[in-house]
Amino acid sequence: MKFNGSARYVAPPDLTVAVNAAIVLERPLLVKGEPGTGKTELAREIAASLGLPLIEWHVKSTTKAVHGLYEYDAVGRLRDSQLGDARVHDVGNYIRRGKLWEAFEAAQKVVLLIDEIDKADIEFPNDLLQELDRMEFFVHETGETVRARHRPIVIITSNNEKDLPDAFLRRCFFHFIRFPDEETLRAIVEVHLPGLRTAVLNEALAQFMEIRETPGLKKKPSTSEMLDWLKLILAEDLGPEDLRRGAKDILPKLHGALLKNEQDVHLFERLAFMARRDRG
Repeated sequence: MKFNGSARYVAPPDLTVAVNAAIVLERPLLVKGEPGTGKTELAREIAASLGLPLIEWHVKSTTKAVHGLYEYDAVGRLRDSQLGDARVHDVGNYIRRGKLWEAFEAAQKVVLLIDEIDKADIEFPNDLLQELDRMEFFVHETGETVRARHRPIVIITSNNEKDLPDAFLRRCFFHFIRFPDEETLRAIVEVHLPGLRTAVLNEALAQFMEIRETPGLKKKPSTSEMLDWLKLILAEDLGPEDLRRGAKDILPKLHGALLKNEQDVHLFERLAFMARRDRG
């Protein structure tokens, strides 16, 4: 069982090494990187490439570790008891299984995605240590122990918004997805937008990299935002001459796909003003 990328996902060699190392070690793969660099999509492509089912657990700020195991509906059981419902005699009727339970009880090996783990409370990763290490957990309401039939391939993503506990990091194989170089960006564009004119791509990539390297930018545009921008350029049938900017129009065409806050828009407007002033 080996991941070598896919026709829809350009995986650099160091990323495929990390994925396969995590599979061999049977450790969760912790993937960090800028938003929009394909961390979530990686789990989907691993599942598709290996022919395995994918279970996705998208973490929110209110998510607790126990939500991945199960939730007990005590209120529903109390209500049913008051109504004389016979279901109350089986507590299992009020246990709602979480994504980890689903992955543990799957009939075959699955890929389990725990997406954006750093959105949750700092205790969230610690609360999953035993479950991810031993691949089992205890259900207090029913007295049963749920064990993984097949150890899932666990992919955990983080946008690096907060530090994760050392004890959690020790149990993971770590990989940071660096922002792609120009050659990799061209390969990504070819996968998603095959046939894009070379002259248009050259001009668009030059401007995109120039924008990312602009000092003082609050949010650098990501790979996914670059693809959105190129799709709009295609839809508008713009040529390289349409994309070129002068002193008066320093903001790129369709800049709303790349610049996502007013501070960055104002930054480019100030740069344009300074350029005009310097010219005289």
